[in-house]
Amino acid sequence: MAASRNKLPPDLLARIGAFVAARLASHERVCVALSGGCDSVVLAHLLSRLGLSGRLDAIHIHHGLSPNADAWAAFCADYCRDLGIPLQIRHVAVARDAACGLEAAARQARYEAFAEVPAACLALAQHRGDQAETVLLNLLRGAGVLGAAAMPSERQRGHLRLWRPLLGETRDAIEAYARANGLRWITDESNADTQLTRNFIRHQVLPIIEQRFPAAEPALAQAAAHFAEAAELLDELAALDWERAADGETACLAALRTLSQGRLKNLLRFRLRCLGWRVPVAARLDEFARQLQSAGPDRHPELCLAEGRMRAARGRLHWLAQS
Repeated sequence: MAASRNKLPPDLLARIGAFVAARLASHERVCVALSGGCDSVVLAHLLSRLGLSGRLDAIHIHHGLSPNADAWAAFCADYCRDLGIPLQIRHVAVARDAACGLEAAARQARYEAFAEVPAACLALAQHRGDQAETVLLNLLRGAGVLGAAAMPSERQRGHLRLWRPLLGETRDAIEAYARANGLRWITDESNADTQLTRNFIRHQVLPIIEQRFPAAEPALAQAAAHFAEAAELLDELAALDWERAADGETACLAALRTLSQGRLKNLLRFRLRCLGWRVPVAARLDEFARQLQSAGPDRHPELCLAEGRMRAARGRLHWLAQS
């Protein structure tokens, strides 16, 4: 492996190095999510070459969904041993009949395990192709501006900063790096299962689109960047509206009723995200915003969510956390 390190121009290594240097303090630790697939194998290899000296480790999530899951965990353990990176293997339980679907259930289980990582930053290996797929998938699900922005290169989730250093890189460039450095990786057989929505988009939808629009992948990734800018502007507007309407941890209904419905819904979504609450589906939020703007003084509109309730009472809108 070491003998082949210089076979490829160091552009990719330099870009990842610049990404990390701009974001990582000298005392902070980084953990890389290692599935054993090509993308995460390359990301772990790149990070191992940045001289992080004792501040880099890896985590492998064992979903138990494949008969090969134990072999994948063993592969990751061997690979991390070769790189000199500590590895923790976390076993998670994923309900195959989850109401949200298998993909979403597996993702939720992963992120619950990631939340326990004892590091400042968690590096994930999604690339530009993954970003294009996510934009298309979210749009087909009727997502708003934030959903259309797809995956950010960096975001805060609890105590962790989630990094996606490869988000601007192509699948071809990542695989070329792997081949040039003599890296091996595993192939998850489920990646070919087009019954899974993301695989259907990857293998059947995007190839057809690219026949007519060869630059579909970079165009969709660029669209995500434009949507992300728009989402930032909407958050700035919501922050200004919150300053005008806020009364401690509540909001003044009279101030909220001066806003257009679109602006009111934008503020409600912003406030829910600030609290770490999930934003309800559009129809429920539409109806609640309408009730807030039209309800008489004897009415107390309320929207019940998993994390608590939004309730209007005594001229104020309250966010009441679930006890």
